[in-house]
Amino acid sequence: MIDTFTSPFVKLLRLKVTELQNGYYSIIALHDDGLISPPESWVPQLFYKYEANFYGLTVPLDERDITLSTAELLDVLSPSLKHPLLHIVGADVASEVLFEIFRQLVPQWTSSTLWQAASFNEQKLQFELDEGQILATAATQKLINNGLQLEQVKELIPFFTNGGWPLQSEHHADDLKVALRLSEPDEVSEQWLLETIIITPTEKHWTPAIRKRWLPIAEALPEKWKAFSADIAAIQQQIATLLPLDNLTSESFIYHPLTDEQVKLFLRNDIAVLQALGYEIILPAWLKELKQSKMRVQVSAGQLSTRSVAGLDDILTFKWQFSMNGENISAEQFQKLVDEKREFMRIGTEWFRIDAAWMQEMRALMDKASNEQWTVKELLFRELPETLTAPAEEFDEDDAERDDPILAFEIQQSLQNYLQQLQEKQGLPSVPVPLQLEADLRPYQQQGFEWLVFMREQKFGACLADDMGLGKTIQTISYLLHTINTLDVTEPAIIICPTSVLGNWQKELARFAPSLSVYTHYGANRLKDDALLAEMKRTKPQIVVSTYGTISQDVEFLQHLNWSSIILDEAQNIKNMQTIQSRAIRRLRGEHHIALTGTPVENRLSELWAIFDFIHKGYLGSFGKFQEQFILPIERDDSEQYKEQLRAKIQPFLLRRTKRDSDLMLNLPDKQEIQEFCPLTAEQAALYESYIEDTAAQLEQLTGFEKRGRILKMLNKLKQLCNHPALYLKEPFDDAETLLSRSVKLRRIVDLTAEIVHNGEQCLIFTQYIGMGNILQHCFAELYNIDAPFLTGSMPKQQRDRLVEAFQAGEFPIFILSLKAGGTGLNLTAANHVLHADRWWNPAVENQATDRAYRIGQTQFVQVHKFITIGTIEEKIDKMLTIKSALSEELIQSSKWLTELQDDELRELFTLDMVK
Repeated sequence: MIDTFTSPFVKLLRLKVTELQNGYYSIIALHDDGLISPPESWVPQLFYKYEANFYGLTVPLDERDITLSTAELLDVLSPSLKHPLLHIVGADVASEVLFEIFRQLVPQWTSSTLWQAASFNEQKLQFELDEGQILATAATQKLINNGLQLEQVKELIPFFTNGGWPLQSEHHADDLKVALRLSEPDEVSEQWLLETIIITPTEKHWTPAIRKRWLPIAEALPEKWKAFSADIAAIQQQIATLLPLDNLTSESFIYHPLTDEQVKLFLRNDIAVLQALGYEIILPAWLKELKQSKMRVQVSAGQLSTRSVAGLDDILTFKWQFSMNGENISAEQFQKLVDEKREFMRIGTEWFRIDAAWMQEMRALMDKASNEQWTVKELLFRELPETLTAPAEEFDEDDAERDDPILAFEIQQSLQNYLQQLQEKQGLPSVPVPLQLEADLRPYQQQGFEWLVFMREQKFGACLADDMGLGKTIQTISYLLHTINTLDVTEPAIIICPTSVLGNWQKELARFAPSLSVYTHYGANRLKDDALLAEMKRTKPQIVVSTYGTISQDVEFLQHLNWSSIILDEAQNIKNMQTIQSRAIRRLRGEHHIALTGTPVENRLSELWAIFDFIHKGYLGSFGKFQEQFILPIERDDSEQYKEQLRAKIQPFLLRRTKRDSDLMLNLPDKQEIQEFCPLTAEQAALYESYIEDTAAQLEQLTGFEKRGRILKMLNKLKQLCNHPALYLKEPFDDAETLLSRSVKLRRIVDLTAEIVHNGEQCLIFTQYIGMGNILQHCFAELYNIDAPFLTGSMPKQQRDRLVEAFQAGEFPIFILSLKAGGTGLNLTAANHVLHADRWWNPAVENQATDRAYRIGQTQFVQVHKFITIGTIEEKIDKMLTIKSALSEELIQSSKWLTELQDDELRELFTLDMVK
């Protein structure tokens, strides 16, 4: 029934209550005529003893209603908090029923006996009482609103049942406030003091005289306050139950010394709970504003050795200096602070809070540096704390506000020079170019050669990661000549590469270092086991060239050989450490490990780890640790901090230059032509020999005109076979991987193109055969999801012009062109790579095609890749072209000269030279 109570002294407040979700209620006040009363006119009366809510600070006010929690609704109905001249009734039957339920709950809500029925179930507070769910919701809201965590409440139940409930904003005995005070150590003490104090109405702080400090509370109090001794003792007893301190008295006033560690726990854990429960805590003014500080540390590293040039195995000496606020602290004083686990310290007249964990870390670092006798090598390789490896900041005496750790790491000059050699590749010892090298090194190639020699001398693995076309091969050959002719190594070096570049290594070694004895370990008829070992012992090759697949098959006996150097070309091939191929590589024994790769390894983190695990086993830790430490934060979060850490870690062992690096002043030519030599597969070689046998005899029976036609037909068929057996046999396409397995040339073209695209560059691929262009399109689409357009002679001009415009705009990276259709009239300067998949016997036609990219408007360095199959007509005609071009370009302006060759020349031309 709606209350109709009236009185001239009591204001009637009619409230309509609507229950919301999650224990909240919407409250509307209505006039007698049913109109809504604005909240600002009645909220101050409702929250008569709620100061914050009285001024509308915490209760959400709308134009027509307010929202109250279950706890607030119980509080406003509590006799101790309700306005004495305000009578609250429900504005309708449902509201009055709800108010009646809450009025019946108020006695339990305001009694400490409430907590005798409390329990926790699945981290939820419950009360075993009628309407216990309402009480549990209200209590949870109250505790969280006061800054307590629900997990703390279980430990506080004894406090609540012992007079600590309901929560109070302050704790008074009459007009005396009971509080705790924390005082810092004085000049002669190292301990803090926690004590109970009485705050008078005039805000004076009172503590008992020294002679009365240990008397019972009633006897220690002044006569005028003795009447309140029981209340004061009860409040202190509540405080004592909240403090996890041993031997804490409750009979007399609390007077308890604390260590730095106890103060840290008190500040971290206890203050929040005490203040949440309404107890006042008095702290030193400076402590409230104190920031955690770290000392400035200056570390000087030098060598025990008196040599002028540093070495990896030189033992380091360290000199440590500490200071804070401009005051120096000796190493002995620092050790004392660490041993005493000091958290707070006084420097002069000021107090500082220091990070004890950081101090322990620094102390451990000092001990390791001293006890383990670190060498220069360990300084580079050791996992030092981030504080020590962070860049030193300038020391600023006037910067009193700085709270970051300052660690200045100084190194004596000779050691600094040595580290600079490793990290910046500057000031490397000069090494003469081997006299046996049949080439001139460019300045940056000289630097790369000297770096490889330096890394060998220092027993460091090396990763040479120059851009493709900058000459990793010639730098490596120079290094090999130096090891053989200057260092007098006796064991052979082994070069391991993909099958697709095996021919390149054979040709480049023969061209640039003909003095070297080179043995190729490859092919179905290769020597194995004892036969190979006997051959190696007999011929004593200086260089062995092999492939990744061959090493995987033959590692059981190759692992017993000692290699002067193990060189991996296209080292990204070992990116998967669990493959048979990768495990086989790691079983080889070599004095020096070198990885060559043209891909930006900094961006392919799994490859980076694999390569470094080869050149320096364990340097980057396990793959799982590397993934957690670097791959996840870099690839998932794009963290610049972790990128920088990783760059710094790999920098000493990685040399990477790019064609766009103006600082190196590479002075490269505008155009560079590279011959990419590729062997035939066994299938191609068998088809090649069979075709020659079937057709060569027929040539002798033909007349001059017929003979010329047959020669051109043979050339055409053999060129198709050199590209791919499927073209020669006119077969339908297999899946991409199967296609690649049947032609080394196709695989090399696809791999090189993928590398170009990965580097953000564009390329043109020229071919004479529609089928070859279609095979390339098929492989790019299936393996890399790249749609590579193919411009042929049948393409309409409008479509052709649109493709050229799109390529120039960078809309696609690969453009395949028929040599005749794309050889003239196009401007394709967006490309900086030109690939000739098959050779045209007229160099002028090839040059015209190349000039689609290398022409006016081209601002990039252009690389031209000409693919040649070893031992076939492609290689032999390439040699003829070189000779004839030197004599007269007019002789070779067409392909007719090929039909004029003598019979013995034709026989030599068509004979397949087997690669050995």
